[in-house]
Amino acid sequence: MTARILSLLMGVMLASLPNMATAQQQMPPAPYAYRQLDDPAKEAKARALMDELRCLVCQGQSIADSDAPLAGDMRSQVRERIARGEEPAAVRKWLIDRYGEWVTYKPPFAGMTAVLWLLPILLLTVGVVIARRLFVGGADEPEDRP
Repeated sequence: MTARILSLLMGVMLASLPNMATAQQQMPPAPYAYRQLDDPAKEAKARALMDELRCLVCQGQSIADSDAPLAGDMRSQVRERIARGEEPAAVRKWLIDRYGEWVTYKPPFAGMTAVLWLLPILLLTVGVVIARRLFVGGADEPEDRP
């Protein structure tokens, strides 16, 4: 008896998968997902901020360039907050608090991101030291030729 119930439940779940997969796409886009603000100065601020924010779905595009529904929602939130008079830095902070530091292409210098900022400098310094020892240090030594 339990095997029948279990197989019936599995069948219902499998039958509902297509509906769940398209549920997000059936919703209308957010109000400002594809519509610009009327004030050109505020739209320029919003657009500059959207270029600095990473799409959480696409991961390789900014929310300004992505057509993902989540990116559209984020664009709308940015435009709505800028239209209300919030500064881009405050909107960025709100999005970082909500989605984490990964949402921005310019992570702040903090304990968790210190490695991201310092590692390239360290690797460049090590590369310069190694190159200098190889090219400059080798020229000073006399050659041993018979």
